[in-house]
Amino acid sequence: MAAEPARPEPADPSVRPAPSGRPDPPGPPRPATPPGLTRRRLVRGAVAAAASGGLAAALDACAGEAAPPEPAAPVLRPDGGPATPARAPVRPGTPPAPAPLPPGLPPEIVHGPRDRLLVALTFHGQGDPALAGALLAEAERAGARVTVLAVGTWLDAYPRMAHRVLDGGHELGNHTQHHADVSAMGADAVHAEIAACADRLRRLTGSPGRWFRPSRARHATPLVLRQARRAGYAHCLSYDLDPLDHTDPGPEAVAHAVLSAVRGGSVVSLHLGHPGTVAALPAVLDGLHRRGLRAVTTTEMLTP
Repeated sequence: MAAEPARPEPADPSVRPAPSGRPDPPGPPRPATPPGLTRRRLVRGAVAAAASGGLAAALDACAGEAAPPEPAAPVLRPDGGPATPARAPVRPGTPPAPAPLPPGLPPEIVHGPRDRLLVALTFHGQGDPALAGALLAEAERAGARVTVLAVGTWLDAYPRMAHRVLDGGHELGNHTQHHADVSAMGADAVHAEIAACADRLRRLTGSPGRWFRPSRARHATPLVLRQARRAGYAHCLSYDLDPLDHTDPGPEAVAHAVLSAVRGGSVVSLHLGHPGTVAALPAVLDGLHRRGLRAVTTTEMLTP
């Protein structure tokens, strides 16, 4: 039998061919999305995974949080005594100061400038962290930035969510400690609610945040405004557009309610922890884009 011709040796990947004077050919095309698998179906699948009880898997797939660091190696004493655990790594301290707000803003912000094509999507911060992570990831995919007003007990239960919000380029503020009806409270009780949540935010992120939103109320009463200033919040954040997503009317209803009324300067009230809100977000962001509007943080909307 004739000898089989020798096969060429595989090229050494560490050696690059000499330039030929011609541009390199384009790389291989990106793999196509499987038929029928749209972005909205992906989002709804993540929402279903979280809502059906697969919290751990949904957190990994949707929340976008880094895995907790490995425990630090033990440190031996110089005398050879028993090892003592090293301290856990500490997250960076105080975040950069936000841009200064323009002078003359009212104590309560209801909407932003109407002559700018910017919108603030603001979220009451509590509920399933997997759903919160899915929503933040979808906003980031679309290049949107949102404002989350966190409830203090939610931060106590899920402290990593504070940095998850900030690490995505979003804004984090105060929505009281227990989400009680602050309009029905006395001055000291209101201050305690605001200050307790501010302490959680400061401990977790180094800052109490810029914005305070009263719980269970669209507008701050004069008493609440005074106690917010006493706690360090110069402005309370209200809203001019409420799609009532917390009543779970369905994704299509939420998207329609937002897009039928939104305009430049709108502050939209939405909620974390509701599957319908997560599922509605792609349509909301697409609709804003078609209208020439861009979702930004509240500070960015108000800053010239």
